Amino acid sequence: MAELREIAAKVAQFPTRPGVYLMRDVRGEVIYIGKAVSLRNRVRSYFQASVGDSPKTLRLVSHVTDVEFIVTSSELEALILEATLIKKHLPRYNVRLKDEKRYPFIRVSLQEDYPRLTIVRKVADDGARYFGPFTSSWAVRETLDVLRHIFPYRTCSDEIDGRKQRACLYYHIGRCPGPCIGAADRDTYREAISRLCLFLEGKSTQILRDLRGRMEKAAADMRFEEAGNLRDKIVAMQTVIERQKMVSPTLQDHDVIAFARENGSALVQVFFVREGYLIGRDYFVLEGTSGEEDSEIVGSFLEQFYADATHIPQEIIVSHHPNEGQIIESWLKQRRGRRVAIRVPKRGEKKELLQLAAENAAETLTSLRAEWENDEGRAIGVLEELREALGLPAAPARIECYDISNIQGALAVGSMVVFVKGVARKSEYRRFRIKTVEGANDFAMMAEVIKRRFRGSGRERDESFASLPDLLIVDGGRGQLNAALEAMCELGVAGIAAIGLAKEHEEAYLPDREQPIRLARGSQALFLLQRIRDEAHRFALQYHRNLRAKAATHSLLEDVPGIGPKRRRALLQRFGSVSAIKQASLDDIALVPGISRKVAETLKQAL
Repeated sequence: MAELREIAAKVAQFPTRPGVYLMRDVRGEVIYIGKAVSLRNRVRSYFQASVGDSPKTLRLVSHVTDVEFIVTSSELEALILEATLIKKHLPRYNVRLKDEKRYPFIRVSLQEDYPRLTIVRKVADDGARYFGPFTSSWAVRETLDVLRHIFPYRTCSDEIDGRKQRACLYYHIGRCPGPCIGAADRDTYREAISRLCLFLEGKSTQILRDLRGRMEKAAADMRFEEAGNLRDKIVAMQTVIERQKMVSPTLQDHDVIAFARENGSALVQVFFVREGYLIGRDYFVLEGTSGEEDSEIVGSFLEQFYADATHIPQEIIVSHHPNEGQIIESWLKQRRGRRVAIRVPKRGEKKELLQLAAENAAETLTSLRAEWENDEGRAIGVLEELREALGLPAAPARIECYDISNIQGALAVGSMVVFVKGVARKSEYRRFRIKTVEGANDFAMMAEVIKRRFRGSGRERDESFASLPDLLIVDGGRGQLNAALEAMCELGVAGIAAIGLAKEHEEAYLPDREQPIRLARGSQALFLLQRIRDEAHRFALQYHRNLRAKAATHSLLEDVPGIGPKRRRALLQRFGSVSAIKQASLDDIALVPGISRKVAETLKQAL
């Protein structure tokens, strides 16, 4: 109670201006982020007893040990900052998109003279154009495969100067227009990319109209081969459009958003309608929705989804009015550059389409929950078996495993992999470059990695360090385990079960047992331990190999007379690797900016 009084006294000094507030628990971890028109009034309301408080709010307040604020100039600025901070901290009491990092985007590198299309997981402010997010990588690849038939584009990272002697296979099969050999100039290539972007926006009618006009003109001018190519593109595009469903000729640029809730889980279904066609649909799982109002869920989703969305429509159809809907509309208008309306339809075709989205959301959630329960049921059984085998006080929900990889101490690295309820959580994997240990000392290297991991525990900058493991595994025997335990003891980290897993006999070393234990061959518990240990080994080895390859590349070119950092960089940008430079002709090497014929000859001889 004294602690709550201290917080209340602190909040009484908060300003009455708009802003964002952050609530922290006893470990300093951010557990809730909110925005307010008046910071003092909003935050003070949490610590005043009210019969209307939800169980979720009561749980939140019981864990709060500190509150801080950030003043903003307006409510709109507070909304933007809140969305950014939620994405950074992932507070457990906020409604948030689950595993949002997994959603892929299509990136069109418009900042290049000859843009390329790639699949990425993050949107950056780099001059490129992004389309998405998509819920699955296969959907992105399928889209790119269709696009490459209709609008051929390059995928190579070569520097384009139009003077290459031979084109790649993609040019010969009609998947690339061949700018590298001068078959397509910059303006022609970029015009095709512009049409491709229109297609990704859903404006297929405009592209079809343009293609038909060009086909008819080519036929009238007796350029029959060109007309035939355009006809094939029109047919391919019509095939794609036929797969899309015409929902209404009066609906032009709309997103339809509905959600379903069941036993604390929530799933949002989004229909993307462009020019009357349903061009796609995606679903997104939300966490932290238990005890939240429907309007709060809709508002939180809109803020997080459209913060990264590459296209914002003129109208968004939702099932419930979001909290602070006018502020969200103002923010969306700012992002789009034109007015955006958020509507809750009462009748008509929009209402029908919203109902269809809601039905899809309910069916998808039911299907996913069945999968989750099945997977969780299996995981609980295996983790309980592991608890019994290792004599743990409880089944380990979060397991972390560490491994070291080096050759005689050179380029030493460590890895950390995380499994939650028996499933890999790759977004929380971390790699460590060994900094303080010289020579081949695996024990000291393990101690360094463990210290660096637990020194980061609870810090804002890295959510993978925010949660402590229920079980810590080190790849190795008694020596590696003792090194890890000593490092944890030095940092005052107690109460975490730890084992060493030796590969030779698959024995588990426990701190309080003189002899290692062997889990039953073929047991699911042993299989889980092996899978986690092998994943840590793979992750460490991959990092070590990458460093070795980089070091080998660096040293080989460094040893060539006349090849300094600038020329080395130009060569690697042009060819990508030392092996590609070896295979390149003397003429190709001499075409690299800054490489004279004489230097090219020296390089070829040295390699």
